[in-house]
Amino acid sequence: MIASLRDQPLIAVDTESDSLYRYHPRVCLIQISVCVNAADAHPTPADPMPTVDYLLDPLSFHRLQPLGQILADPAVEIVFHAAENDVRLLERDFHFRCANVYDTQLAARILGRDGVGLAAILQDEFGVISDKSMQRTDWGRRPLTPQQMTYAQMDTHYLPVLRQRQIAALQEADRWEEAQEGFAALAELRYEQPTQERTFWRMKQTREVGKADLGLLEELWSWREITAERLDRPPFKVLGDTVLGELTQRKPTSLAELAAIPGFGDQQASRFGREVLEAVRLGRERPAPPFPEASVRPEQVLSASERARYDALRQWRTETATARGVDPDIIFNNDTLLQIATQRPASSEELQKIAAIGPWKARTYGAAVLALVNRQ
Repeated sequence: MIASLRDQPLIAVDTESDSLYRYHPRVCLIQISVCVNAADAHPTPADPMPTVDYLLDPLSFHRLQPLGQILADPAVEIVFHAAENDVRLLERDFHFRCANVYDTQLAARILGRDGVGLAAILQDEFGVISDKSMQRTDWGRRPLTPQQMTYAQMDTHYLPVLRQRQIAALQEADRWEEAQEGFAALAELRYEQPTQERTFWRMKQTREVGKADLGLLEELWSWREITAERLDRPPFKVLGDTVLGELTQRKPTSLAELAAIPGFGDQQASRFGREVLEAVRLGRERPAPPFPEASVRPEQVLSASERARYDALRQWRTETATARGVDPDIIFNNDTLLQIATQRPASSEELQKIAAIGPWKARTYGAAVLALVNRQ
């Protein structure tokens, strides 16, 4: 596979993870597609650009550096659909970085397409209907089933020809330069450790139980986290949030009372019953935790003049996006608007010092943005 990839100017890539099955998810499969040599190709209306498709099992191969070297080559274009997650996961698990990225989902959004999920695009463009049941399959289990392999193969098989069609549409719509700026930004993405640890305050049940019961809910949540990490399972597959809320409200003291809790099945009762009862007992004696400090959003710390600029920019963005038929963040995302509002650039050159603004956006939107900023 590596030998064949070394001669390719374009490689389509996707990944599958087991986040629905593990406490610490991992990339379990890497899909790769490359175009068949033109001399050997036999195109059909349904498959206009035949490819060779690979399914690489990173759970079996532990030395993947040669693939990383190819992905990092700026002369090789790496085609993803919804690149952001894949780019970050490839760096997190394998320390791979992609130097030259094309994202078929971003291209579809720039073109103002309705329905930018891969399944919708494959059906519209190629008549391919994806097996939606595979979206919740366990990609960490081996061997993979034929259904899993077919589903995974389709995630990259059509990306080269889809890219070709999109480039033609982007050029016709005079959006090709805009798309290239967006792709370049994706290549700069890096994986970052989550800044916030898991916290039971994210559960809606913290707003549904009384303050006196928050200590019990926290005890149950902590038990679930410890148990989920020990078993390497997602917390919701140990006990769901709703069950934790019911346990907090009913405070069972026996296995019989535990069995009456909705959603607490026989399997959980036999496996975790006594542990849960002990957590309930401890939690009833646990004091309520202090309420977390309210998080402050960046726009909440703006001065009055900065806030006026920010609100005006958001209104302009909404109107511009509506006129173009695209989502507002295709114009500028909120972080970019905040930087414009606070830095108050006075020229196109100063505008381009903001990382997300390249020459195309500065040229296309600069005059309107600068005029608006200078009015506030």
